[in-house]
Amino acid sequence: MASLKACRDNADAVYFSLDRLSLRSRAQDITADNLADFVEHVHEYGIKAYLAVNSVIYPDDLQELNEMMETAASAEVDAVIVWDPAAIMKAAANDLEIHISTQANVSNQETVSFYESMGASRVVLARELSLDQIQNIRENTDIELEAFVHGAMCQAVSGRCYLSAYLLGKSGNCGECSQPCRWEWSLHSDSGEKVDIEGKYLISAKDLCMIEHIPALVEAGIDSFKVEGRLRNPGYTSTVSRCYRKAIDDYLDGTHTPGSAALLKKEMEMEYNRGFSTGFYFGYPGPEGLACNHDMNASPLKREAVGIVTNFYPKSKAASVKLLEQGLRTGDQIIIEGNTTYIEQEVSSLMVEGEKVNSAEKGMETGLAVIDRVRENDRVFRIEKDILWHE
Repeated sequence: MASLKACRDNADAVYFSLDRLSLRSRAQDITADNLADFVEHVHEYGIKAYLAVNSVIYPDDLQELNEMMETAASAEVDAVIVWDPAAIMKAAANDLEIHISTQANVSNQETVSFYESMGASRVVLARELSLDQIQNIRENTDIELEAFVHGAMCQAVSGRCYLSAYLLGKSGNCGECSQPCRWEWSLHSDSGEKVDIEGKYLISAKDLCMIEHIPALVEAGIDSFKVEGRLRNPGYTSTVSRCYRKAIDDYLDGTHTPGSAALLKKEMEMEYNRGFSTGFYFGYPGPEGLACNHDMNASPLKREAVGIVTNFYPKSKAASVKLLEQGLRTGDQIIIEGNTTYIEQEVSSLMVEGEKVNSAEKGMETGLAVIDRVRENDRVFRIEKDILWHE
């Protein structure tokens, strides 16, 4: 709910999964029991709800697949994102609108036509296509085309990766990816000697970012721009959706410039990212497409855990916070985050044992002035900026 609220003013639709039969099965917030309520909230914001059912479907999954499609139809989702023929057929049997997942690796217009013949109204194209190839597909089909424009990139073709399953027994194609491509690796010669090369994260791809190329994307005939942001925090969702909405609107009203797009990119660099690249849009990525030197997050802004909300006092607009990890000072920039909460603010006032203070130490219970409602067990984070000194 917090992520939904974060993008509701900018996105035209949100895509999400249940706690099963998706590539993010460890995301537990939306279930078959509360799907209808969630979709109702999405529709109240005037946006569409797309349910991803994009994992590998094994024989034992078929009954659950049937039940999920019936639940999706009952909840009135606007479309399901699928690729397995069994999922496509079950969606069609329940009169659900069908979007073909990027997991299908659709890379040419004849494959687009095949899925259209199966009832699809939209195809999410393979991430490995160039802009010229997308334009060629557009010229040969009338179906809606969707393409990823921002977010995490996988080393495997269309995300069909077996590395996590092979190394850890946790299949990325069944929603349990442990992201070994983001680990620190070393390279050894045939004789066993360690090879000295630049960087440690040898197979970690940079995030895709096409904010500076919105005009080219629109003119290529792409109908829907997709942002990958599953399991990212609501601050990421808020900033990225706002920046792309602004870039698209600027293009449509004729005010888009390279300078304005570069400023939006700078804003997004402050959120969690692995560095940015343009993926396959302008040719096969080389070494510049890898984040060899970054341990997951290249942003200069870091979230440091501070503590947990234990109570909220609506009349005084204050929260009681147990400082479990570290202390707080007035002037600190903080984020308060929970399943339905997302607040960014400055610490303007602190109270300890009824006295106003400028700082509170780890282990203390402190009263914190808040700008909006918070909830018990919401987490409090301090935002710190890495500063590099050059001499």
